Amino acid sequence: MTISGIIAEFNPFHNGHKYLLDQADGLKIVAMSGNFVQRGEPAFIDKWQRAQMALEHGADLVVELPFLVSVQAADYFAEGAVGILASLGMTQLVFGSEQVIDYNALATSYRNQQKEMQALVLDLPDALSYPQKSQVAWQSLSGMTFSGQTPNHVLALAYTKAISAYEGIGLCPVQRIGEGFHSTQKEVYASATALRKNWQDKAFVAEASPSSLILNTAPKVFWDDLFLVVKYQILTHPNLQDILQMNQELAQRFKKAIHQVSSIEELVASVATKRYTKARVRRLVTYLLVQARDCPLPDSIHVLGFSKRGQKHLSRLKHRVAFVTRIGKEPWDLLTQKADEVYRLANPELKEQNYGRRPIVLP
Repeated sequence: MTISGIIAEFNPFHNGHKYLLDQADGLKIVAMSGNFVQRGEPAFIDKWQRAQMALEHGADLVVELPFLVSVQAADYFAEGAVGILASLGMTQLVFGSEQVIDYNALATSYRNQQKEMQALVLDLPDALSYPQKSQVAWQSLSGMTFSGQTPNHVLALAYTKAISAYEGIGLCPVQRIGEGFHSTQKEVYASATALRKNWQDKAFVAEASPSSLILNTAPKVFWDDLFLVVKYQILTHPNLQDILQMNQELAQRFKKAIHQVSSIEELVASVATKRYTKARVRRLVTYLLVQARDCPLPDSIHVLGFSKRGQKHLSRLKHRVAFVTRIGKEPWDLLTQKADEVYRLANPELKEQNYGRRPIVLP
């Protein structure tokens, strides 16, 4: 049986996401970010609403990425998500990309030249950010070039590296349609960025998202709803270097900048440098927000929802994969659950995100 894995945020769900699900064959499993997403910001609407959107439009099983997988740079994000999907029996990873090339051949090349590529990255000057070093290494390995303005392709290369560790799992790219990833253009295949920016335009939302009813009615979360919490954490924390991935230089930059800014984006812009990209700084802001420290990933997988086909698949896996379908007295992942509690501070209309919540079951 073909089992298609999809790594997603659905932040929020739009026509392009439905198109991607439609292109996937067989059983469709989505590993989805929770209430904080990869680029380091809170999700626009909560994980349960986004899981509902996915299930209503083709997903058979939706599982949650733990916080320390979801809010990571591309390589770690991909490695963690692919590992979860592989444990669920994925036979092919389906993903959107601005450049549809032979990623399976790239995975083979990486598998054969992994040590050389890693050595090349280490030898590149520290003046380059890690994403820049990674681009240089891929260009050297494959002879191809790509722009930093193609984030789906950057993630696709991270998926390629992650998949190279597994035999028998294929890479199935789908050509991205519509304008660019961060385009705010109002169109049928609008980006998630455009939907977040224009969410009050109900006519546009109805045109660009098949889940417009949920999108219109769900409680929304915006970064600046949590700015004062971030400020409090920075001002009162005794040692910012205790925070995940924080070094002395960045800690000093945060301490200085927080007195001069009045929004998250101003804070990010003030702390970021050529070496420390805005994406890295955004993730650090999220780590500061939830007081994240390095900790083990959970041994079990949190199930957010399933169809009848997905339920049958879970039954087949239950003797070799540990699942959590209801969080009660026993926690699933303490850091993810703490992040969810902080997330709820942004909007009093948000429901409890964990305790007592059962998976969504598609009729």
